[in-house]
Amino acid sequence: MPTSTEEIAMVKQSFEDLKPRLEPTSIHFYEALFERAPHLRELFREDLKGQGMRFMNTLGLILANLEEPEENPVDYKELGHLHTMLGIKQADFEPMEDALMESFREKLGEGKFTPELEAAWRRAYGLFSKKLIEEGDIPA
Repeated sequence: MPTSTEEIAMVKQSFEDLKPRLEPTSIHFYEALFERAPHLRELFREDLKGQGMRFMNTLGLILANLEEPEENPVDYKELGHLHTMLGIKQADFEPMEDALMESFREKLGEGKFTPELEAAWRRAYGLFSKKLIEEGDIPA
């Protein structure tokens, strides 16, 4: 289900609110991810700080053009192939989503990360993860 203009604005604003805390948010994301999916830990190098910031920067690029995904500077096909080369499968996107939501809730706080904002983030994540899986031909 496509996100509305209002939801896109909410998601973008929450990401802006996180910008001063992107590094701890990214580290929390990987910790939460590996807790949910320990098998993914071996796919990532030791420099989770650098990896996490690349992830957050890519997420920022995706969000920048969420209203016009065809205009997005992110090459979903290339990014998908990189994930495939790492060994990421389609099923791994679910624990990634849950870890991301946990990280946002932790770093934004319950007062800001409302159920409405979480639902908007989940819809946005669903859109770009689906595109990444399809264009990157990520295996089931």
